[in-house]
Amino acid sequence: MKHILNLSFILLLFASACAQNNQSQNDNFKRITQEEFKKELQKDVQLIDVRTPKEFAAGHIEGAINIDFHNDFENQIQKIDLTKKTLIYCHSGGRSAKALEIMKPMGFPAVYELEGGFSSWK
Repeated sequence: MKHILNLSFILLLFASACAQNNQSQNDNFKRITQEEFKKELQKDVQLIDVRTPKEFAAGHIEGAINIDFHNDFENQIQKIDLTKKTLIYCHSGGRSAKALEIMKPMGFPAVYELEGGFSSWK
């Protein structure tokens, strides 16, 4: 009986640690407000605009790199620094939400998406 209780306790600790790790990972890959995004831009981050080159040329956030979501995004995104926190945005949030999901398993420490996209930034 004592061994069963010990095993149950160990399994409970393991499950708790896994749940905390999963929550921590979710906190590192999320949509953030414009105010939070501005604060993150003050740090050592890389900024990715996932809109088309035409949209990018019409206006973008200063310092952004353009990697078009619809033009070989998965291969192109692997060419940037995978060790840096990354901020992403698109026009209104649709493409950047998809990009965020693609980037989760790639090894980035954190990826934050701008809520409302570039249209909310103006």
